Amino acid sequence: MQKNKIMLVDGMALLFRAFYATAMSNYYMVNSKGLPTNGVYGLVKHLFTAVNRYQPTHVICCWDMGSHTFRNDLYPDYKANRGAPPEELIPQFDLAREVVEALNIPNVGVEGYEADDCIGTLSSVFSGDNEVLILSGDQDLLQLLQPNVTVLLLKKGYGHYAEYNAASFTEEKGISPSQMVDVKALMGDTSDNYPGVRGIGEKTALKLLKQHQTIEGILENLDALTKGQRTKIEENLEMLHLSRQLARIHCEAGITCSLEDALYAIDDMKMAAAFDDLEFRNWRKNLIIQQEEKIVDPFS
Repeated sequence: MQKNKIMLVDGMALLFRAFYATAMSNYYMVNSKGLPTNGVYGLVKHLFTAVNRYQPTHVICCWDMGSHTFRNDLYPDYKANRGAPPEELIPQFDLAREVVEALNIPNVGVEGYEADDCIGTLSSVFSGDNEVLILSGDQDLLQLLQPNVTVLLLKKGYGHYAEYNAASFTEEKGISPSQMVDVKALMGDTSDNYPGVRGIGEKTALKLLKQHQTIEGILENLDALTKGQRTKIEENLEMLHLSRQLARIHCEAGITCSLEDALYAIDDMKMAAAFDDLEFRNWRKNLIIQQEEKIVDPFS
């Protein structure tokens, strides 16, 4: 029996990437209602391009639900370095979800958790009996790699991906996907604003984990480290453990989505109404051409 192929989409990552791709040149695609749509347009293009290439049977789109999560409770400075989103992006959060809904794709999110946690939870639920594809631009999701799970990281432009499975990740990095959490715990993450062990970067973190496997293994062998490494870890021990909590994707976010609801089946009339309302230009012409070629991307 052929397995279902379930694509879990990081809606936040696609929307932000699409928005900034054109916002840098002040191109926001403002329609007659005064609504900017560049991020939504690009998100749909990324989505359809990936669906065309990988042919999933089911698609689910995951979202952050507000900026405050359990990680802020653990560490108030988590992501505190990030400013407010541009005013042209703010209305597109709701627009993006509305368009995804018009495509009959479930929107999934839960307060207190990030889209990554939703993806991790659903991946854990589905990967036992199905093939799971994770579409994002966020390398943190590589920690979710396991049998039946592939991570597709967006590269520049449309239709270009860095594809990872557990074996290819280990071949490239020299560690297992699960060890990524400990790498982040040691080196920290400047984009998420937690320091890890100050003075230890990715190169040293990878070296230590290749030698000692886990943070616990490193701590059990502090005498084998250089004096500088040992001092840095001992002086930042509390932050090391906290950073690991912040880095780990929470795979028990308490969300569900039925496969029946996630079956990929676009309603042409609902899609047309949504695209016409947002005034996406020329999509009808492009959709007809692509359908004749048995491809479903109205923006190629």
